[in-house]
Amino acid sequence: MTYVVLDNCIQCKHTDCVEVCPVDCFHEGPNFLVIDPEECIDCTICEPECPIDAIVSEDDIPAGQEIFLELNAELSLKWPVITEMKPPLPDAEEWDGKANKLEHLIRE
Repeated sequence: MTYVVLDNCIQCKHTDCVEVCPVDCFHEGPNFLVIDPEECIDCTICEPECPIDAIVSEDDIPAGQEIFLELNAELSLKWPVITEMKPPLPDAEEWDGKANKLEHLIRE
């Protein structure tokens, strides 16, 4: 089993989770983080660190967000590993909790 970064991380990109990860499985894109499912050891440490509740177990993915399991796997192969905390995106508070943010995901 793996943990998955969901929709709410888009346009927020809090990085509290990356500093606690013992296996460095987080990867950073322009406006989103993902977890490499091949590296994640299901330790659960990252989930409570996320201030916007954007990380869940793959068994707890909410209905309608199943695509994020595939996106985490795909984008973790393209984006660099992130291991140190950085400030969230400047307008993260405005984006927290907004629905349907997938259209704002920047893949490059």
